[in-house]
Amino acid sequence: MKLLRYGPAGAEKTGVLDDEGRVRDLSAHVPHLAGAAVSHVALEQLRALDLSDLPLVETPGRIGACLASVPNFYCIGLNYAKHAAETGAEPPKEPILFSKASSALSGPFDPVVIPRGSEKADWEVELGVVIGREASYVSEADALDYVAGYCVINDVSERSFQMDRGGQWIKGKSAPTFGPTGPWLVTADEVSDPQALGLSLDLNGETVQDSSTDDMIFSVREIISHMSQFLKLMPGDVIATGTPSGVGLGMTPPRFLKPGDVMTVRVEGLGEQRQKAVAAD
Repeated sequence: MKLLRYGPAGAEKTGVLDDEGRVRDLSAHVPHLAGAAVSHVALEQLRALDLSDLPLVETPGRIGACLASVPNFYCIGLNYAKHAAETGAEPPKEPILFSKASSALSGPFDPVVIPRGSEKADWEVELGVVIGREASYVSEADALDYVAGYCVINDVSERSFQMDRGGQWIKGKSAPTFGPTGPWLVTADEVSDPQALGLSLDLNGETVQDSSTDDMIFSVREIISHMSQFLKLMPGDVIATGTPSGVGLGMTPPRFLKPGDVMTVRVEGLGEQRQKAVAAD
C-alpha cells in the first residue's frame, strides 16, 4: 500500500492510492496516520479493505507529510561511504545516532524556511524507515520484520548551527520545515530490498546527489538492530538513514541554499518531493 495525507495544513485527511494511482479517502478507517495506526496489526487490518469501496478523491490538492506526527525522528550520520569521504570524515565504526525535533516534520511539497541567522542551509536526500512494532534487542536477521514501511526524507540541515555553535547536531537539524517526509508511506511488502534503491536530489534542475542505498556503510538491518540495543523503537518512529555524497557542504567551494532555490528529492519506488527555499519572516 501507498498511504498518504492530503488537504490543507492542519486539516489533512488520510488517503491511499488505488491500483490506478488514484487517491481514495481512508479517513473513516484511519483518522490520524501516526503511532499505532502504522503498526503491523493496523496495517494488516487495512489490507483487508476493498479499496474500490472507499470514496474516490477527485482533487486531493496539497499532499502533507505522510505521517501526522512522529514519536521520535531519528537520524543516522555519515552513513554513505562517499559522503563520509567528501566531508573529510573517517567512516564511523558504529552508526552515528542523533535526532531531529519532531516539530521539523513537514509536507513533501511545502516550502523549506531558511531560519533566522542561517548561513549554511543544506540538503540531504535520505531513505526513511518507519517502525511498525516495538523493537528492543533485535537481531540483524529479524530487523526488517519491525519495519512498517519506507518513505522519502529531505534531512534539511543548517551546517553552521550543526557544527560551529557547539553542542549536539540536533540544533542544525530541527528548524521548522527541516523534515519534509513523503509523499507516501510505502508499506514494507512493496520494497523487496531497501539496499537496492536509487536516490537523488536536484537543485534548480541540476542533479547534485545521485546514488544508491547500496553505498550505505550500515544497512537498514544493522541500523535497526544497533539502535534497539540502546532504546526501544516504537510504532510510528521514523529513522532517516543517512545521505549520499553531493551535499552543499562537500562542494568546492561549499554551496548552500538561498531563497528561491528549488529541491527535487526522490527515492526509487517511494515517490518524489519538491520544495522551494524561502527566507524566514
